Formats: sequence, structure tokens, C-alpha cells
Amino acid sequence: MFEQAFKNIDDILWKEAGCTTELDYIEQTSWLLFLKYLDGLEEDRSTEAELEGKRYAYLLDRQYRWDVWAAPKRKNGEIDHNSALTGDDLLQFVNGKLFPYLQRFKQRASGPNTLEYKIGEIFGEIQNKISSGYNLREIIDRIDSLKFRSQEEKHELSHLYEAKIRNMGNAGRNGGEYYTPRPLIRAMVRVVNPKIGEWIIDSACGSCGFLCVAFDYLLAKPRLTTRDLDTLQNRTFYGKEKKSLAYVIGIMNMILHGIDAPNIVHTNIPAPLMPEASELIAGG
Repeated sequence: MFEQAFKNIDDILWKEAGCTTELDYIEQTSWLLFLKYLDGLEEDRSTEAELEGKRYAYLLDRQYRWDVWAAPKRKNGEIDHNSALTGDDLLQFVNGKLFPYLQRFKQRASGPNTLEYKIGEIFGEIQNKISSGYNLREIIDRIDSLKFRSQEEKHELSHLYEAKIRNMGNAGRNGGEYYTPRPLIRAMVRVVNPKIGEWIIDSACGSCGFLCVAFDYLLAKPRLTTRDLDTLQNRTFYGKEKKSLAYVIGIMNMILHGIDAPNIVHTNIPAPLMPEASELIAGG
């Protein structure tokens, strides 16, 4: 399902003059996938809050949520194309309202290790390169058809996203900055054999392949407690990346693997990420 959807999206992006390489394809796919994923994440959090008798405060104002501007639905669950934006109206909303709104999240966030801050950084680093509102509408419809709410679906999506990163790494003269073969990374992680409670730091994290593999390795440990899972989410993985596109893709990669607010910093400053932290160095 995901593989064919990605191929169809690439075929549409091929028509766009501003999208000429695999790097452009994954960049444009990433920001749309992220907003679709964010919508599902907020829905899950809202449901959990309701079950606990609480009210969930959405991060995004209603008009900027996926199910309002991108994929309004009829009662039968199909997209209501009479309400969905398309053509110039869609482009004007995305470029003139949506991106500026999301960029401001960085200023309003309580700190750098929050999902709000990551939203602001992502949409401050990339731009919409899709110049046809009709092509964008078609891509949105393709992405909206993807389901990745269950762990099995998320695993399949993250696996195929990694495959796109591999293709990206093989495209163009800058490809080597982004991709290290996953079998090599898995071997490195097995040799290091990290433990829960240790810091895992990649100072040139690229697409965050090393951090994602390490996360999967630790997540597979038996008898994990709620405290262990919280430690993995918030106090284990740290990274730095200077390239804008790699930074955005790395954050998206970690989010798809299950880390909601990755501790990744967009910087070229050689200072350590944490005091007295030794580094596990690997290319992303």
C-alpha cells in the first residue's frame, strides 16, 4: 500500500519544475506526511484525554488541521471535494497562511525539546515547491489514503521511508551526506550494545538512521516499564545536523519510528550537546 502510494506521489512530483531530484521528492513528501501524521497523533491524544475525563488542547487551530484544509470528509469517510481547497485557492492557503502559521510555532514553544518547537523548525527550513495547486491536491489525496495509526502500519511506513532515504542517498553528489547502509548501522549498534538510561548521541546525525536503529534496538528489550519508555522518548537520543534538508528528514524519520519530539538540534556549532557526554559517532 505505502510503496505504491510513494511511487504515485513521485510520478506527480516529476511533473513539477521545482522538483528535479529524489531529494526534492522526499522533502515535499515529508512535510505533507508530517502534517497527516500530526493530525493522527492529535486525534489519539484527544481520545486518550476523553477516556480520562479530560479535555485535550490541540496544538493546531482548527482551520490549520489536516481534516479541515487538506481532507474534509463526508459522512461516508470520503473526501468532500466540494469543501476541499484546490488549484490557486489551495496554493494561496498553503504558501500564504499555513506555512507562516506553522513557522511561528518556534517562537511560541516553551522549549526546544517540544513538538511545537520542532513544528516551527521544520516549516522554517523547508518550503512548498509544488507550483500547481492541482498537483498538490492530487498528492494530498494520495497521502490522506495512507493509514498509519497502528504500530504495524507505522512500522511499514517507517521501513519504506528508510527506503526513500536510501534512494536519496544515492542521488546526486551530496547523497553521501545523508545515508549510511542500515546493515552497517545495525552491526554498530549490536557491538556498542547500548543500555536504557545511557545517552546516545550522534553529532552529525543526517537522516537519524543511527538513532532510529538504536531506538528500535532498545525498544525490543523485554519487560520495559513505563519509566523505561519515558526515558527512551525524552532522555536518551540526541543529535546535531547542519544541513537543512537532512535535519528535517531526520526529525521526520524519528517521529515515524515513534519518538514524538526528537532532541535534534539544527546547528554547525561543534560544542557538545550535553555536558560531559561522550559521543557515539555515526553518519545518519
